[in-house]
Amino acid sequence: MKLIASAAFAVLLFASTAHASVGYASWYKMGRVTANGERFKPMGFTCAHRSLRFGTKLKVTNLKNGRSIVVRVNDRGPFVRGRVMDLSMGAARAIGVSGVAKISYVVMN
Repeated sequence: MKLIASAAFAVLLFASTAHASVGYASWYKMGRVTANGERFKPMGFTCAHRSLRFGTKLKVTNLKNGRSIVVRVNDRGPFVRGRVMDLSMGAARAIGVSGVAKISYVVMN
């Protein structure tokens, strides 16, 4: 009986632990309308991701300087091999990304 209870606790503990993904991100400031249909705001805290649902909030951390922000997925991309996301210009500036940077991100919701 104790073995079953401890196994259930281990599964519950594992399910509540957030998993960070690591990769390279760039930024963009061009565009009029995002893939979800809203107007693109270059200084907003948004990002483009290939597969996450629109509206998903991500905590993004620049691994070079440790600065982080929360962004919302509202577009599709990046379309460059080796990159995991494109940040809006405002989001990139907030965490010190100028060009391409190694980042980690965690889904917040």
